[in-house]
Amino acid sequence: MKEFRKSKLHRREFFKKSAVGVIGSIGSVYANTNFGVANDFKRPSSPTDLNWSAINSNFILKNGVTYMNNASLGMPPMIINDAVKAGYDEISKEPLNGKRKLQDKISKKVIPLLASTFNVKTDEVILTRNASEALFLQTLGLILKKGDEVVLSTQEHPAALKPWMRRGSKDGVILKYVFIPSPLVSKQDTVNRLMSAVSSKTKAISFCHVTRGGHRYPVKEIADLARRKGIATLVDGAQAVGQFPIDVKNLGCDAYSASLHKWILAPSGSGFLVVRDSSKRFFESPFDLKASTVNSFFDPPGTKDYPVRAAVGTALNFINKIGLDNIEKRCRYLSDYLKEGLKKMKDIKILSSYNHDLSAPGSTIFEKKNLDALDSVKIFEKKIKYHIDEHQRDGHNAIRVSTHFYNTTDQIDLFLDTLNSI
Repeated sequence: MKEFRKSKLHRREFFKKSAVGVIGSIGSVYANTNFGVANDFKRPSSPTDLNWSAINSNFILKNGVTYMNNASLGMPPMIINDAVKAGYDEISKEPLNGKRKLQDKISKKVIPLLASTFNVKTDEVILTRNASEALFLQTLGLILKKGDEVVLSTQEHPAALKPWMRRGSKDGVILKYVFIPSPLVSKQDTVNRLMSAVSSKTKAISFCHVTRGGHRYPVKEIADLARRKGIATLVDGAQAVGQFPIDVKNLGCDAYSASLHKWILAPSGSGFLVVRDSSKRFFESPFDLKASTVNSFFDPPGTKDYPVRAAVGTALNFINKIGLDNIEKRCRYLSDYLKEGLKKMKDIKILSSYNHDLSAPGSTIFEKKNLDALDSVKIFEKKIKYHIDEHQRDGHNAIRVSTHFYNTTDQIDLFLDTLNSI
């Protein structure tokens, strides 16, 4: 039986109905203390629960379009759009007082909610424009001298590599790149590859929690070994945050950077940086030489996009109402369904691990013989209005499909049918 058939919310009609009938039930999206969290759905009890269709009614995706490129940019629900608008309305009505109201909401509500969601202290986290900004802050703030070594994997995003390249050219820091295969071999293999590059001159290991291609690294295991050697661990969590529950304290890394506008579905231009209090010795402030707290260490001075930052609270409450554990199960169910379909096709090489410990729930990468990944993006958008992405790294010519909880098995079936016909 096809997913959600009983509810009669099939793929095409589902999105037709998504734009109506929801706003009125949500009420004020900004003024209340709950950040306008939608109250028109129940927490799902399983990956195939019909409550997922009720959740999906919060989105206004254009009719006929299917979005499966969540690893690039998330699809925010209507309440996020409304929350951002409400914030700008506050500033427009009364600029300085409106700004102060937003700042107060961010400091007293959004930051504590962000900290509790990822199990860190409020004074260990700052909001940023994105993961890229956070990565620059943590990299440029790390105390290093000429000849010090930093270990990196070959699967890092350019946004993570560029600040390290700057440290290399400007400060004489030596960058040691470690090849990591796709799919990952095992947790221990990844740990061994990174740690084998460590020497007496190594001061930091910088790596992804989840790579652009959906490979999941064993952060805790790497951080534990690095800590014993006095080595800092800096983690790029852009592709991890929002796909599964994350306890940054338990991970044990010294710094953690992430976007909020991908899997968390927050407004564009939102992210965060965590630097642990216990790790301040590894860092210096790029802004304030007298800074005493992590917040003052890394928070760039100047006016921020306060309406966007205030709306982060709305996104977090929306996600937390669903439950990150439920989102993980739902995303895993969809990606496993996709992998099973791909496995039945000819000329397909799946580069994502079937081992859940080694792969993210939502992203799947694969190659199809004689099909260029960049061409495939254009083909799918033109033929069936599907948004996907390419993954051309380490010699791979891969297609990336990143499904979120609002995608369906019907959508995946049409994707597979179309792929098979190309």
